[in-house]
Amino acid sequence: MRTQGDPRSWVSEYYGSVLGRSEDLATNACCAAGAPPGYLRPLLARIDDGVTARFYGCGFPIPEAVQGRVVLDLGCGTGRDVYLLSQLVGREGFVIGLDMTEPQLEVARSTLDLHTERFGLEKPNVEFRRGYIEDLAGAGVGDASVDLVISNCVVNLSPRKDLVLDEIRRVLRPGGEFHFSDVVVDRRLPEEIAFDPVLHAECLGGAMYDADFLALARTSGFGDPREVSRSAITVQNPEVEAKVAPARFSAVTYRLLKLAGLDDRCEDYGQVASYRGGILGAERLFRLDDHHLFEAGRPERVCGNTAAMLTQTRLAPFFEVRGGRDTHFGAFPCNPTIAHDRHPTRCC
Repeated sequence: MRTQGDPRSWVSEYYGSVLGRSEDLATNACCAAGAPPGYLRPLLARIDDGVTARFYGCGFPIPEAVQGRVVLDLGCGTGRDVYLLSQLVGREGFVIGLDMTEPQLEVARSTLDLHTERFGLEKPNVEFRRGYIEDLAGAGVGDASVDLVISNCVVNLSPRKDLVLDEIRRVLRPGGEFHFSDVVVDRRLPEEIAFDPVLHAECLGGAMYDADFLALARTSGFGDPREVSRSAITVQNPEVEAKVAPARFSAVTYRLLKLAGLDDRCEDYGQVASYRGGILGAERLFRLDDHHLFEAGRPERVCGNTAAMLTQTRLAPFFEVRGGRDTHFGAFPCNPTIAHDRHPTRCC
């Protein structure tokens, strides 16, 4: 039996009034982020404690090579990731933070001048807007107007994930990327879990079966979605664990790219990619996804889709790809790259 009410109202109330700090969460699902990448640590240290104390996220969906780019953060909350990206995009870039919960946005806006000065900027390169992630047009985000969309443990909270993905694809420029961390589950959840207000607000009830989410991503026009990382979520609350058992939840980071003409599966055109190096935080090793790790200067065989991802996006200046699509050699065995096998646990 569905609980009456709009899931968005549960979430807004929970994050706006019920929670005071991340420690108030009933589980660790919304804060299963783990340690940040090394290059982000000094940037995190420059963000005000009032912002980080009320931030709820399950990862660090801060992709590479964002200098000078326009970025949209969906469900930005108090603005931790917005202020991280502010430092990375620099004076020539811009970051829009969108959230539906006014108390969270008040925290984010209250430190705008502080962060602008702390980051050495002459004027703010961020803006916070109130709105819904299912209706980016209503928040004034135009067609093909942003290079990158991120979100941190937010998509699971939406009752209309199809609209979210449709809107993201609309606002992304060709070659743009949706890079996000979220909670997925290993099965379709029964309604008594999916529509439990607290479980939903805790990022468990709205979690999608990961196979269903990937199918939705493809239907929405994001061909060949790539998983970047995955870690198991330990709920750490016996009462909640008893409710959701035996379902198993994971925190996953995905890279979805707005590219036309991708193959339905990995195809072999005899292409070879070499990483030139130089990306901040990945100067010698760059991770595209969970099995494509590139070492600077080492050529790697790649499928046609991977070649497109490296040449038709903001990553293009950092890669040399030899070969086109004139000759097809059949299916491509998309095994881990040589660099991945040699650095299997390296964090990039």
